[in-house]
Amino acid sequence: MTVAHPPAVGKASAVPLALLMAFAVIWVALAIAPWYRADWMLENALVVIAVPLLVATYRRLRFSNASYVALFVFLVLHEVGAHYTYAQVPYDRWVHAWFGVLINQAFAFPRNEYDRFVHFMYGVLVTPMVFELFEARARARGIWRWIFPVAFIVSNSALFELVEWFAAEHFGGGLGVAYLGTQGDVWDAQSDMLLAMIGSIVSIAAIAIMCRYRARRSGGNALG
Repeated sequence: MTVAHPPAVGKASAVPLALLMAFAVIWVALAIAPWYRADWMLENALVVIAVPLLVATYRRLRFSNASYVALFVFLVLHEVGAHYTYAQVPYDRWVHAWFGVLINQAFAFPRNEYDRFVHFMYGVLVTPMVFELFEARARARGIWRWIFPVAFIVSNSALFELVEWFAAEHFGGGLGVAYLGTQGDVWDAQSDMLLAMIGSIVSIAAIAIMCRYRARRSGGNALG
């Protein structure tokens, strides 16, 4: 993934607008007849806050096109989970139809792993935008430049797990079970946070390598 410095204010790009329009179409399509409407509404609560917020602050805080693309991919993955409920996304059936392979059988997965996959991809795909946010608003030096974005992702993952717990306790019943999506795993929250952290570490390592490469090409120091 290419992470570039955000374009200067005033240099509007067609990419974010195209991604916003594409996401709007996908969002509407996946909002039609979701498997569990109440769970879909809960899953989209943060989306209907985050996306308008990014649009409203676009002129003041611009991210790179690569970061917008990464966020778009993550949001699409999330909307798929919201449509089917995370524990019931039929990825095994899709992969078998396309490639003749049963993922769960091939890797001996004991449960539906879509939730785990999306938590990992949250770390991978959201970290570039978080990195650029720190670069633009609170740039750190030395190793902290790379630690802070990962710590941000981990803290957000922990906060989201608390939100899930509170929602499950508040709503209870089938909705609470569907939204929490533990599938009987008592360590589900810890596993989700670990995967988000691993994904973030992978992403920030890739960003650091690219920054070093660019620094060598330009003769500067992009790591300090």
